[in-house]
Amino acid sequence: MSKKATTMARRAAAVAAVSAVGAAGLMIGAGDADAARLPSGSKTSTGIDGQVVKIKRTAESARGLHSVANNGAGRSAAVSGTYKATLSKGVGTMKVGYLVGCQVDITGLEGGLSGSLSADGPALNGALTVPLKPGEVKLVSGDSLSLKKGKGTVMVDSFNINVEQCGGYASARSVVQVLAADGFTNEDDAISADSGYVQSTLYGKPFSLN
Repeated sequence: MSKKATTMARRAAAVAAVSAVGAAGLMIGAGDADAARLPSGSKTSTGIDGQVVKIKRTAESARGLHSVANNGAGRSAAVSGTYKATLSKGVGTMKVGYLVGCQVDITGLEGGLSGSLSADGPALNGALTVPLKPGEVKLVSGDSLSLKKGKGTVMVDSFNINVEQCGGYASARSVVQVLAADGFTNEDDAISADSGYVQSTLYGKPFSLN
């Protein structure tokens, strides 16, 4: 079985197949060590047409860092993890990102990514800097990974999350979002499919930013 890998350097990204059955991979960040482990997790969702989407999170960790802002209102951490999606049939897309909040219990935001949540944060390219006021939450995510042949993997390696303007505590949690269907396409930002959609989201355990 032949394998290929893809790497997102500090300021670039690329996607390719990593196995003969069509898994696609993405890597974010650069190596680091001595991080606190976070629990693994998984989720299985089934669509109305019988399509099964499985998401798995492993080797997730977070390590607090000294904020580069150095003004008492900055929070920072380096995060790592491996995130995989598997489709029983059809194709789709996968995104990995983070909910980041300042003085907010983000545990209760599992029910949805709307309402008071701001989704206008920066994308995952290089180190991530998020300006947050107390009581504010943002969703930041990377580019969509195409699941053309049934599998996808995103690897995050010591990716730095920096929060600015937060005078209180700050926290974050990983978010994996998968949208799939038979004949799924999202060309020109118009989503279409030949079957019912399956939309599934897996949340990681919240972790503190120093």
